[in-house]
Amino acid sequence: MKLTPGMQQYMRIKNEHPDCLVLFRMGDFYETFYEDAKTAARELDIVLTARGKGEKRAPLAGIPYHAIEPYIAKLIKKGYKVAIVEQVEDPKKAKGLVKRDLIRIITPGTIVESALLSEKQNNYLMSIVKEKEKFGIALADISTGEFMTTQFTGTDKLTTEIAKFSPAEIIIPLSLEENEFFKDIKSVVYTYDDRHFWLQKAYNTLKDHFEVHNLEGFGCEKQELSISAAGALLSYLKETQKTQLSYINNLHTFSTDDFMVIDEVTQRNLELIRNIRDGTTRGTLLETVDKTATSMGSRLLRQWLLRPLLSVNEIRKRLDAVEELVNTIMLREELREQFSQIQDIERLISRVTFGNANPRDLVALKNSLIYIPKIKLLLKDVKSSYLQKLRELNELKEIIELIEKAIKDNPSAVLREGNIIRKGFNEELDKLHEITKSGKSWVTELEQKERIKTGIKSLKVRYNKVFGYFIEVTKSNLHLVPSYYIRKQTQVNSERFITDELKEKESLILGAEEKIVNLEYELFQQIIIKVSEKTREIQDVAKKIAQLDCLTAMAHAAAHNNYVKPEIRDDDKIIIKEGRHPVVEQFEEYSFVPNDCKLGDDNRLLVITGPNMAGKSTWMRQVALIVLMAQIGSFVPAKSASIGTVDRIFTRVGAYDDLTMGQSTFMVEMNETANILNNATAKSLIILDEIGRGTSTYDGVSLAWAITEYIHDNIGAKTLFATHYHQLNKLEDKFAGIKNYNITVKEAEDKIIFLRKIIRGGTDKSYGIHVAKLAGIPKDIINRSMDIMNRLEMEDEIGARLHNGLKKEKHVLKKEAKEEKSNEEIQKSLLDLLKKIKD
Repeated sequence: MKLTPGMQQYMRIKNEHPDCLVLFRMGDFYETFYEDAKTAARELDIVLTARGKGEKRAPLAGIPYHAIEPYIAKLIKKGYKVAIVEQVEDPKKAKGLVKRDLIRIITPGTIVESALLSEKQNNYLMSIVKEKEKFGIALADISTGEFMTTQFTGTDKLTTEIAKFSPAEIIIPLSLEENEFFKDIKSVVYTYDDRHFWLQKAYNTLKDHFEVHNLEGFGCEKQELSISAAGALLSYLKETQKTQLSYINNLHTFSTDDFMVIDEVTQRNLELIRNIRDGTTRGTLLETVDKTATSMGSRLLRQWLLRPLLSVNEIRKRLDAVEELVNTIMLREELREQFSQIQDIERLISRVTFGNANPRDLVALKNSLIYIPKIKLLLKDVKSSYLQKLRELNELKEIIELIEKAIKDNPSAVLREGNIIRKGFNEELDKLHEITKSGKSWVTELEQKERIKTGIKSLKVRYNKVFGYFIEVTKSNLHLVPSYYIRKQTQVNSERFITDELKEKESLILGAEEKIVNLEYELFQQIIIKVSEKTREIQDVAKKIAQLDCLTAMAHAAAHNNYVKPEIRDDDKIIIKEGRHPVVEQFEEYSFVPNDCKLGDDNRLLVITGPNMAGKSTWMRQVALIVLMAQIGSFVPAKSASIGTVDRIFTRVGAYDDLTMGQSTFMVEMNETANILNNATAKSLIILDEIGRGTSTYDGVSLAWAITEYIHDNIGAKTLFATHYHQLNKLEDKFAGIKNYNITVKEAEDKIIFLRKIIRGGTDKSYGIHVAKLAGIPKDIINRSMDIMNRLEMEDEIGARLHNGLKKEKHVLKKEAKEEKSNEEIQKSLLDLLKKIKD
């Protein structure tokens, strides 16, 4: 079957990219054909039609070009790669078939369109390479230009890094396609040819892109796996984006050892960025502390939350900056006011350099940069070293002036429609505008002149894109039409005419309008190039504004929520006075009850008992959150806090069934506990809630006991262990570092009142039936439960008495037996002695 030239164009590109859904530009539509058309119709709920007949019949589904973004967004969310094929020449100038070519492949990790991105979250593409138990990873957000890499050992660390960055897309070498680990990842995973990960090729890709002789300046010259991952990622970006990506102008090599480790389980249990109920940010630590005024700041604060610092000096620098902003209310509020006017500079300059910015993006960039001088002025007297460093902002006056002189205040959002360049910027353009203006005035005058000449009062001079300018006369006036009118078209109620004079003027006006559109496009591209030359400086401004916004937001949260500056120390102690849960206190109907916590030295492992609903879990989580907040440089909800930095927070909180993975509650519990026991260090903070409850009581108690002993003796981590196994209270007498605590409860008749106060000492009461009553269990069941409990307690008491009685009787029997045996031995010895005497 012979295809038409247009379909041959399509098939060539489709065959080169069989894994993509191809959107093929034809006039005002992006068309899809064959299987792609069926897929598009199904996934996008659009009409499936056909093109051609018989053997040449091809299924077809089209999308209007001006409404393409939401459709692309739907396809990307469903995991498709989308190849965009554009007309690369003006159809009016084409001699025969219009030239078309692939201009870009859009994947989940390569989105730059603002309408498709979350303002408050980075959109990372991750590359992973593996060698035995070692991994190299690289990450890029092409909407901001961020590019970073690292390498490490262990699958657990890889899992943590994936959870930390939540990449929209991951690429791996084709040779790892069957690796079981990558089959279980939630992110979209695509394979990429192994040769792009080869060390030498990857090295050269990076070297050529950054135009350097080696990678020493990026800190990864000797990190082979980092180089492999980063080089492959850059190759993938260039292959899919069909551009040089010059705004990706730095590669940051980081170490996972610079940050506290927060694995996916801890992220979930502490509800740092998503709540457990519906996966939104409501009721999370992020929602509580994110008082940022810019999208850039919000994205950075999210990163800080998931990457708390380990360096005591760096934490103190952030805290000093926050303290200054807490104490200088006017400065803080004025900075927040300035930030609220600033748009997403980071993504704006990326779009400019990427090549998909529109005129309104430049205006938004200018309208954001004009606030930089005021921000510098506000920061001129700051004392903290961190704020002093951030006030060094480039004012970028030449960029502001260029955009101000060149671009209209409210330009068209579409490049090829004109209405972009301001009057006075370009002399030739001004002349063309004058021609169109005088030409249109001439057309208005012509209408009046022809009405007088012909006597046709209803005569109109009109314009449309198909016929250009024409004279319209109603049929009742056709007898008055002069002979020099040339008939152009017959309508139902009128006739349309042209004249030689009108045709000549039309050519002049339309020619000028076309020249205006083309010249404005050329001028806009020249402006884009000039702005792009300042990409590094603009990116630097964006980074500093984001950091200032984060620090100001943390100061705002501290001032409004009554937080205090924590003391950060090099030792292993955690001492919190009247600590509060930063999230729960926001939702508490009544005043939140604060609690102390002391961990370290002889208080390294606390066993906490008390009934459900009394506040054990809340207290343990609040300790973890206070430590985490302190290590991102935030003030904390407490009267005072002294924090020795922790390298990792582990949590085993609550029970849930992971039935989709075929794992029971107990198996999940044991897997998470094993992870803690195998990876915790003496610098870690461990939160354990109800270990061993998923199995029988004796197994559970035994496991909980043994785990507690192991943490105390072999790990030495600071640990909070909530349990209903009161037997564990005996551990305090056996180990110097273990202490018992409980949540106070007030008993009144047959009711209990939760006082939510943590005090020293253990308790052997669970109050389970009381809690059930509070939960609304029917009264008959509560009463029956009380009867059964009293009976069982009585049976236990009788059993204990019998046991003690039997034990005592057994002891007497043993003693008598021993005495009897001793008498026999003496008697035997005497007989032996007598025998010897006789002999």
